[in-house]
Amino acid sequence: MPIVALAGGVGGARLAHGLQQVLPPGDLTVIVNTGDDLELHGLLVMPDHDTVVYTLAGLADPVQGWGLAGETYAAAAMLGRYGQPTWFRLGDRDLATHVVRTARVRAGERLTTVCLGLQAALGLAGRVLPMSDDPVRTRVRTDDGWLDFQDYFVRLHQAPEVREVRFDGAATARASSEALAAIEAAEAIVIAPSNPIVSIEPILAVPGVRAALDQARQRGAPVVAVSPIVGGRALKGPADRMLRSMGGDASALAVASRYVGLIDGFLIDEADRALAPSVVALGLRVLVTDTVMVDDAARTRLAAATLAFATGQRTR
Repeated sequence: MPIVALAGGVGGARLAHGLQQVLPPGDLTVIVNTGDDLELHGLLVMPDHDTVVYTLAGLADPVQGWGLAGETYAAAAMLGRYGQPTWFRLGDRDLATHVVRTARVRAGERLTTVCLGLQAALGLAGRVLPMSDDPVRTRVRTDDGWLDFQDYFVRLHQAPEVREVRFDGAATARASSEALAAIEAAEAIVIAPSNPIVSIEPILAVPGVRAALDQARQRGAPVVAVSPIVGGRALKGPADRMLRSMGGDASALAVASRYVGLIDGFLIDEADRALAPSVVALGLRVLVTDTVMVDDAARTRLAAATLAFATGQRTR
């Protein structure tokens, strides 16, 4: 049963890991946000892609959810001695990923091809696809002006209030043929509990993706989303603060409202059970369940519940 997940960040990686546990090998394709990508020390760094890949490969740091377990930072320390910026600290083994990827892209290989090659070397059964081979960069407007996303997210520790978001390059980017083919073949599509503004919307901003999702729904493949907001708070990252600072409400209902017209069903946590009737009023089916992924078993339970909810909505 081929399944596609749209994901970014730690929450997306954790649900993708759960899906990998309950699906047959090779049935999972994750389309990841590349708007968070950056060029650093002459290297192409892909935070969302690498977080998902390391998690699916069983290599991710289990505490922070990103980076590699047992990582060391000798290269970062030496870069600091040379006067290079170290606010975005690259681990020694992580650095190898960026070196190999950058060299292959500069040699003329497509980004998707390069990423799939790295994943094969790490033994992944499924696929993690960049949303596009073309560069897209997320920028956020704060009270002090526009910032590159990683300046806001890492260097400034998400402290400024975000007033507006844009995705430079998205309008002229093309969705990869692999991503579109995966959506076309999917039995169901899952939008992970990722930040809807800066993890999911960049994917949707790439021409062709929304149309492919619409076509999937028309042929009977449901699209369901899992709320990243539980009890008015984001479990990871600044989604709740961004929703509020951009003039909205930090709630599961606010996230569901952003997805109206895109999804068929929405999963919310038990803590938000009182919001279920309001979600239904948006024209969505709703499942109330435990969405907090505290360990591997919780990831697997949520993934199984998500798939059962999605496939129970199939119209063919």
